[in-house]
Amino acid sequence: MTNTMDKDVEDIIPNSSELEEVYSDAHFTEGPTVAPDNTVYFSDITFTHQADMQAGHIMRFHPETGETSVFRSPSGMSNGMKFDAQGRLVVAEGADFGGRRITRTNMNTGKSDIIAGLYEGKPFNSPNDLTIDENGRIYFTDPRYVGYEPVEQPVMGVYRIDPNGSVHLVIADSGKPNGIAVSPDQKTLYVGSNDSGSLREMPEDIPTYTGRMALLAYDLKTDGTATYRETLVDYAPEHGPDGFEVDVEGNLYVAVRDKTRFGICIYSPNGKELAYIPTPELPTNVAFGRSELSKVLYITAGGSLFRILVGKDGYHLPQK
Repeated sequence: MTNTMDKDVEDIIPNSSELEEVYSDAHFTEGPTVAPDNTVYFSDITFTHQADMQAGHIMRFHPETGETSVFRSPSGMSNGMKFDAQGRLVVAEGADFGGRRITRTNMNTGKSDIIAGLYEGKPFNSPNDLTIDENGRIYFTDPRYVGYEPVEQPVMGVYRIDPNGSVHLVIADSGKPNGIAVSPDQKTLYVGSNDSGSLREMPEDIPTYTGRMALLAYDLKTDGTATYRETLVDYAPEHGPDGFEVDVEGNLYVAVRDKTRFGICIYSPNGKELAYIPTPELPTNVAFGRSELSKVLYITAGGSLFRILVGKDGYHLPQK
């Protein structure tokens, strides 16, 4: 199932690795994340115009038993999710009758807090994906791809939530931001731009002018501000990347939506392609397991959840 570019990079994706489907009964999977106990949580985004007004679900997969169940429904149209250093589940809730906010759930009590619901008194467009740095600051992207709600933010930007609860717009020049990740050394903020050219799903017979389609690198300063540094990968005229994660060496595992070959592309920190994992369905995001499963890469694609053994340990926030 794997396709490496060179035998020298077999340590990235061993040639013996096989892609395994572990769940296939979702509408549209996204946002996988792995809890400290190695349970896998992922979003089932039930686009209301396609799924008979289902309200979105957060699913939970148990690697030991292979069983998948509903963790929470409605999900607020959850998309990207991450566990923070305290083991709390942080969720980007999107539009299309969703929450359009960032929530944080205490996994011991089940209670959730809204940690970002407005910016300058107006709702977000549609929080899509998020990442957390080692200072506890949360960075999230806010594009709009689907939904009937008005678009009230003047830019599709990247925001930062500080531990004191304050919310800051930190990037406004990334095009239409989607995936996001912090490098292990905390010096780079990676942002994927996937500018579909519209604010909602359009009929196939109506062409749109797509914008920036690229994987971007920003210098991340110690105060949490970010400055554009370079374009690592330019995907135009194909679609740009969706979600991605990093391993402990800083390599990026990116869900690529190029219709000529879709799958997970693995890049070095400077954007060199190292390996490629084809997926049978359009990929959306990835997540690494933890501890003894830290070389397991989970992939959401189409209506399914997959996993594959890779050669590098995934990067995770140190737990407190």
